[in-house]
Amino acid sequence: MTFTNEHGQGRDYPSRAVVDLAAIRHNLGVLRAAAPDALQLATVKANAYGHGLVPVALAALEGGADWLGVAQLAEAFTLRKGLDEAGVARADAPLLAWISTSSSDFAAAIESDIDVSVSWTWVLADICAAARQVGRPARVHVKIDTGMSRAGSTLADLPALASALRMAADEGLVDVVGAWSHMSRADDPTEAGNASTANHVRIFEEGLAILADAGITPRIRHLAATSGILWHPETHYDMVRAGIGLYGLSPDPAVASSSELGLVPALTLTAPLTSVKVIEEGTPASYGGTWIAPTRRWIGLVPLGYGDGILRAASNRARVTVHTASGPLDAPQIGRVCMDQFMIDLGPADGEADTPTARSGQAPAAVGDLAVLFGADPSPMADDWARAANTINYEIVTNLGAHIPRAYIDDADATDGTPS
Repeated sequence: MTFTNEHGQGRDYPSRAVVDLAAIRHNLGVLRAAAPDALQLATVKANAYGHGLVPVALAALEGGADWLGVAQLAEAFTLRKGLDEAGVARADAPLLAWISTSSSDFAAAIESDIDVSVSWTWVLADICAAARQVGRPARVHVKIDTGMSRAGSTLADLPALASALRMAADEGLVDVVGAWSHMSRADDPTEAGNASTANHVRIFEEGLAILADAGITPRIRHLAATSGILWHPETHYDMVRAGIGLYGLSPDPAVASSSELGLVPALTLTAPLTSVKVIEEGTPASYGGTWIAPTRRWIGLVPLGYGDGILRAASNRARVTVHTASGPLDAPQIGRVCMDQFMIDLGPADGEADTPTARSGQAPAAVGDLAVLFGADPSPMADDWARAANTINYEIVTNLGAHIPRAYIDDADATDGTPS
């Protein structure tokens, strides 16, 4: 395993999130094959779904991504700075940010060659004021609310926005690069889910017609994220946005798993055991005593907890793989996840009650042995932790603390989730 870059609190921090950049590029290839005629935007918002903003963005560009996208404008500034420092020409890395506020620095966005989203006339007014200040047009993507009820102009409000956009474009204040939206149930293969997706497409088409009536013809129309890329080719339009699939995770494992989709999870989370000892039958583990040792047991301590983003809701239901001298050992997580650590059951111990640990037989694992919380199959996966916590794999990876060091490898042979 070759470490090419590290972030977080340094090598002395016990846990590590290893990100395989070859897997990132592989996953982009899988998604491009599903939408071969569309431009591809790599969505690297939320610190690239917890994987590391700039390293993943660079890998995505190397893998053929045509655009990059983030939610927050602040993150767009960080990304642009990182790309500039890496020597990436701005023309080779178009960048869209879609969340702004009344205090957003649109002038800086224009100067940084960051495209911004516009849903309301008041946002457009602020953007136009910034364009006058800078002396060149802002690049905007008009968002249409097709049924998410988040940002985006409804069909009722869109004519006013379209008219304002036309006037701003005529004044040379904006360049309407794109029109876009997002779908709420593209990962749902049921009849109701497919009907929802069809309704999103219908509203999007009506919105495009309203823009056209006002003389606005965006060059890039984009609607599909990973679910749309994989399962709804009618939503591909001019560009698609690779999100969760970029990181090798399925948008809905119940529909199709990562492996069934040909995707490789890019992040492997590991930590060394910091304690291995024997506890007696009937001894509780962790706060609240929610797990009681059924016999004398070997238990291990993993130095990760909810302060690191390990969900407490997964307590007593998740599993890890410990790589021991004798081979991989599957171990259930036991007791409530603590702020900085959690315990795992390593199996039964020999000896009578109150026998010292040193005389309780061969320990199944040792301090320093590496526990893999999740990675690629056959290790536990983010999907497994998501099921344990009754959530989605998106939350498992994006919830990881920024202080956990990210180590980057670029080796196609290291995408199986097994530490070396």
